Order: sequence, then structure tokens, then C-alpha cells
Amino acid sequence: MGESARAVEARRIWDRVAPSYDRRMAFLERHMFGDGRVWLAARARGRVLDVGVGTGGNLAHYPDDVTVTGLDLSPAMLALVRRRAADLGRPVDLHEGDAERLPFADGSFDTVVCALALCTVPDPAAAIAEARRVLVPGGRLLLLDHVVSTWPPIHAFQWVFERFTIPAAGEHFTRRQVPLVRAAGFTIAATRRTRAGTVECVDAIRPADPGTG
Repeated sequence: MGESARAVEARRIWDRVAPSYDRRMAFLERHMFGDGRVWLAARARGRVLDVGVGTGGNLAHYPDDVTVTGLDLSPAMLALVRRRAADLGRPVDLHEGDAERLPFADGSFDTVVCALALCTVPDPAAAIAEARRVLVPGGRLLLLDHVVSTWPPIHAFQWVFERFTIPAAGEHFTRRQVPLVRAAGFTIAATRRTRAGTVECVDAIRPADPGTG
């Protein structure tokens, strides 16, 4: 099956953004997302797949004993991950690919991490289903993202803001991943919402398939 037009457009956008991404995100990483990446990485175990690895912002926080595979749609982003991984002395196996169609066999990973990426995936339910497919039974799905606020005035602002961010970069602000994670058959182990509910971390477990184990 050929690549979708929306994937081609998303790659074009993120290749263009890549050189300035870390500089543009520095304030938000510090003051909005805080220790969210640390929260995720501390829960990672075994063979880790980092979906939407971006510029490699999670790499510094993973435990030393995990192996990391990174996937991103943007070659320009992956080039920056390679540089960061080299600086950190962290081996990482990098792949260009789409979160909605992961190029890995069933049960390939013990942990799937997705930080600040599902907000731009066109079909987040498909990406979560793919994460479930590549996880072993008992494996963990770890998410960090900005989500719809629990405070109505901010929710209203997010809805208006999306009128501009979705056409420009495919970025959504009124999504929430927890219902999609539950619908995909995961068990929620822990969640944390901060910043008037606009930032959420999720730790979810892939149960064994019926009739197995």
C-alpha cells in the first residue's frame, strides 16, 4: 500500500520545522510539560519503541538497561536524534515510518513510548492499536501529550486555536488519549494531569489475549 498524501504532507512540515524544533519547544518543555518525559522514561523496561521520537528528547531519561528503537516520519528529525544519541553515548536503532503503520512484527517490544506526538497523528486510535500490536502481553504503553483542558475557558480557547493549528501543522488541542487507550483494550495503570488538565501522562498495560497465558 502506498504512502498517504497526509503522511507526505506531515513529513514536509516536520522536515521544515526540525532545525528550530528544540529552540521553539524549550519554554514549553520547561514550564508546561515539566518532568513529563522523566515520568514516562522511568517506567520504560526492556525493548523500548519510541514512536514519534522527534529530536530524541526522551533519550537522556531512559534507564541504562533498556534498548531503544526510535521511529519518526521525518528524516530531518531522525538526523537530529542521531546527533543527540551520539552526544549521550546512547545506542538507538532509528527507523523512518508512520505511527499508524508500524514497520515491526507483533510482540516486538516490552514498552512503547509516545511523547508529544499523538496530537499530530491523523488517526490516533490507529496508532494506539498499532502500539498494542507490537507490544508483548504485559507490555506498557507510555504517553505524554497536551490534551483537552478540564477548565471550560481554556477548552474554548483550545477549540479556537485548533482552527489555525490543524490546517497549518495537523496539531490538535482538544483530544484526549485515555478513552482511546481503554477502547484499544489496555488497562490503565496510572495517569497524571497537570496545567488545568491540559497535560496528561498515561501508563497503560497490554493484557494477555483471551485464551492465552
